[in-house]
Amino acid sequence: VQEGRPFRGILYAGLMITEDGPKTVEFNCRFGDPETQVVLPRLQTDLVDIFMATINGRLKDLDIRWSDEAAVCVVLSAGGYPGPYEKGLPIEGLNDVQHSVVFHAGTTFQDGRIVTNGGRLLGVTALGATIAEAREKAYADVQRIRYEGRHYRTDIALKAMQAAE
Repeated sequence: VQEGRPFRGILYAGLMITEDGPKTVEFNCRFGDPETQVVLPRLQTDLVDIFMATINGRLKDLDIRWSDEAAVCVVLSAGGYPGPYEKGLPIEGLNDVQHSVVFHAGTTFQDGRIVTNGGRLLGVTALGATIAEAREKAYADVQRIRYEGRHYRTDIALKAMQAAE
């Protein structure tokens, strides 16, 4: 602002909850990954409209609408990640996903199929009336996706469910 160039864009704050309360880890001028994967499925306003209003300095005039549903994202990673991992392994079951949006990260298309190509491979995000329902749907879809060395955390959203009780 002091230089005549006000910031217009996305500001992502990376936070960590500690025993002493929330602490800032980082700020980025981009969407956080996979954090945004639980935000965008709840957004009911067209994202392009939000971008255009931001560019034109009219964001305060836009009525941004959100779903009341809860969202849970489970990240699938390659076996061995964050250490060494194998690339080029076929990923099966993506067409069998029933309840979730699957965000691709470390995947690629090779020889007519989707294969592993990184450490964090997929974000499986489901919506539900409650955190427990969204979590159940996301983990059900995680089970439908198969590849050698599949790894994922099993504790996603447990603390949020306990806090909601």
